[in-house]
Amino acid sequence: MTYYLQAEKVSLDDLRIRIEETDLVPSRSSLLASIKDKFKTLKSHGISTLADLRKVLKNSKKIPSFSKKTGIESQYLILLRREIESYFPKVFPLKSFDWLPEKELSKLESKGYKNAALLFEALNSSKKREEIINTLGIDAKFIDSIYSLVNLTRIQWVSPLTARMLTFAGYTNAKMVSKANAEELCSQLEEVNKENKYFKGKIGLRDIKRLIKAASYVP
Repeated sequence: MTYYLQAEKVSLDDLRIRIEETDLVPSRSSLLASIKDKFKTLKSHGISTLADLRKVLKNSKKIPSFSKKTGIESQYLILLRREIESYFPKVFPLKSFDWLPEKELSKLESKGYKNAALLFEALNSSKKREEIINTLGIDAKFIDSIYSLVNLTRIQWVSPLTARMLTFAGYTNAKMVSKANAEELCSQLEEVNKENKYFKGKIGLRDIKRLIKAASYVP
């Protein structure tokens, strides 16, 4: 299990289907326009995976020339780049989980586990997990707790705070979120927020549905 989506294993067809099935924000809804034809064109230019597409769109300065080469509008390619890059969540430093004991976080950081991705990869190994617990003198329950948090931050849009709320609601990994009932999860998070007053405002059901869909793509 990896922290990030393995782009080389996602075919262009799978990517197209994901975009088609996503409840896109209004600013990206134009990605659906003639998407099958555009992706067919991308295939004809040697793009077969998400990794290939990320590579050709990585340098924004080269997008105009790629647009000219493929006949796909630059603005479309720019939006496509933004959409696919959003599938690779920002890696949060451990200090972002600032409600956890600073002493325990410092122990982990001292051994090089400075962010969620590094810690997640390490804790996936039972041998490494035991090593961390024994050599650093960290309680196993704390390790289980932070592992759940870093697991959840692999989901698109999930910040450390959102991960915290999800764990309070009983969701400890991305797979559980992917199988959640949207109305139920929305209600649970509303209750968590009401009890802890994390932020003002209402949690939208549409956003929760997007969250659940995004979780379904987490490896």
